[in-house]
Amino acid sequence: MAERTLSPPDVRPAPPAPPRPGRPWRAELGRLFEVVALVGLVVTQPLLDVLGRSPDFFLFHRASRADILLLVALIAIAPTVPFALLGAVSLVAGRATRAAVHTLLVGLLLAALAVQVGRHGTPLRGVPLLLVAVLAGAVGAAAHRRWRAPGRVLRVAAFGPPVFVGLFLFASPASAVVLPRTHAGAAGVAGPGAHPPVVMIVLDELPLVSLLGPDGKIDATRYPHFAELAQGSTWYRNATGVSGWTPYALPAMLTGRYPAEPFAPHYSQYRDNLFTALGGLYEIKAEESITRLCPPSRCEQPASPEQGLGVLVRESGRLLRQVTAPADSRVDPEDSYRELTRAEAGLDAAEPVPADPKFRWDTLDDNQPVRFTSFLAGLRPSSRPTLHFLHLLMPHSPWAYLPSGAHYTAPEDLPNDGAGWVDLARQRHLAQLGYTDRLIGETLRTLRATGLYDKALVLVTADHGVSFRKDWQGRGMDAINHAADQVAWVPMFVKEPGQRADRVDDRNWEHVDLLPTIADYTHVRVPWRMDGRSARQAPRAGAEKRFYDRPGQPVPISGGVPSPPATPAPSPLVGTRVGERPAGGTAKVANLAAFRAVDPAHGELPALVWGTVPGAVPDGTMLAVAVNGTVGAVVPVVPPDRGGRRFAVLLPDDRLFTAGANRLDVYRVGADGALRRLALS
Repeated sequence: MAERTLSPPDVRPAPPAPPRPGRPWRAELGRLFEVVALVGLVVTQPLLDVLGRSPDFFLFHRASRADILLLVALIAIAPTVPFALLGAVSLVAGRATRAAVHTLLVGLLLAALAVQVGRHGTPLRGVPLLLVAVLAGAVGAAAHRRWRAPGRVLRVAAFGPPVFVGLFLFASPASAVVLPRTHAGAAGVAGPGAHPPVVMIVLDELPLVSLLGPDGKIDATRYPHFAELAQGSTWYRNATGVSGWTPYALPAMLTGRYPAEPFAPHYSQYRDNLFTALGGLYEIKAEESITRLCPPSRCEQPASPEQGLGVLVRESGRLLRQVTAPADSRVDPEDSYRELTRAEAGLDAAEPVPADPKFRWDTLDDNQPVRFTSFLAGLRPSSRPTLHFLHLLMPHSPWAYLPSGAHYTAPEDLPNDGAGWVDLARQRHLAQLGYTDRLIGETLRTLRATGLYDKALVLVTADHGVSFRKDWQGRGMDAINHAADQVAWVPMFVKEPGQRADRVDDRNWEHVDLLPTIADYTHVRVPWRMDGRSARQAPRAGAEKRFYDRPGQPVPISGGVPSPPATPAPSPLVGTRVGERPAGGTAKVANLAAFRAVDPAHGELPALVWGTVPGAVPDGTMLAVAVNGTVGAVVPVVPPDRGGRRFAVLLPDDRLFTAGANRLDVYRVGADGALRRLALS
């Protein structure tokens, strides 16, 4: 039988299966999800976190619910759009190019995320942090390209942005502004006795020590109207706020309760407050700045208009730059709290027209904040008891006013702390306080002109102070621990109806005492428990005070009436005339062009001069700045920073300026006092 030879089996590979329809689109969708996840971690989460903890940002800008929802939608969606468009364009170049572009985008976003993580978790800053972040981004991109697991994790993380939006809308303090709940607060019970008009002005970021002269009294030379107020009222010199942050401090003042929870300063969160207590008996005229504690059932809508989505987007973009920067930055939406003028708000001219010729009242609409003029116009007698309430962001930063009321501009990147800078910050603060003093003077004049002064209970205070102590500037815990006398102690004046003589009371006053005190003078019983004690009762037995950097976490502080800080003697060069001096060096002045055409009648002056000098100029070198031949200030050159070797000087005396072209000169002051003129560019 013949053998059969078996042929070897056919081992040729089978032809590849045709690609399933739709698979490339699923791949592109997966890549888009990865980008969405990273953009959510880099942009959406940090920005909504900051804004969610800052409901006062939306209240100050009078944002409507629609504006806030649109802003949140833009933050969640808009940053992804450029990346998606870039990916779509790269499709035309082929699969390999698309993959390379996607890997590059992933690396860049991972590097941006590494900057934020590194800033919070390591001591690295600036260029070293950027280098480490770029390396981390490159490693992450390589891992993403080599293995599937990172991509899968990112695709799951694409659900992050909707979660971040949900937390903002339903769980953050800002949710009360977007989705307010009930606002039915308890009304006070009218008791026997008179119900006088109440005029209450709450200033902002004003330490008591800023008002004091060397003798510990109100400096009547610099602040004549605060001194006038003190001469006819009771000055509680040992008065302290309860928090360095207005969203906690002001509700405590108006509820009589210490801060317990990080609630939004909104009527839906603080249903029982001064406005509801007096609202059943009193007509309420309230001008609030960064709170909305007066419910619509008690108050008319604020006079200042909504500022619109454009303002919210612009300020949010500025916050994002701070959040993503490789350097430390105190992300504070309050940096955008600049009061609108009446001209900017589009309101009619202010009434009444003040009579003080020194105030530039002819340019009132250009200089004066809108809330103050609206408040001033409402100071009229009424047949019904009335509460006139004003929270004015003066002399709160941003500092932009001279004592005369003239406005000046300043760059956003000027530091407020560090060598030289903290002194400039305090000088600008005091200049704006001089302007605030004129506002107080105009209030007193209006009260007397309308007959309200003698009849009314008048209260003037500030919600908190601020430290200008070197290395401890601001209002945070470091400032509280090292400069509580500047952060906590604030001016507190109470003028009783009919009071003419001045009194000084050094009892341990805390700002939770405000509402009990008002209730006593207005003969209204407040129907809820308060932590404060009326000034008409016996003083507290102890000297210790409570201060809150965070609600529910009291920080004990002690000490009595603060002493005024030592102020450096002004340079003898200030106010002197300077003739021709030899040239010697150069300097760059950023706003030099502003001196070519000055119009003082318009209320805008180039009163802040800033620029740089060559790197060879030693730290601490003194520069004399003169306008039209008169030295207006002498300042040191500060150590270099990201802006170079900089200097900045405030010229608070607007008499230096004339209409038209003004001459600006900067001189280097030698060790022997000799001046050498710097060539400016």
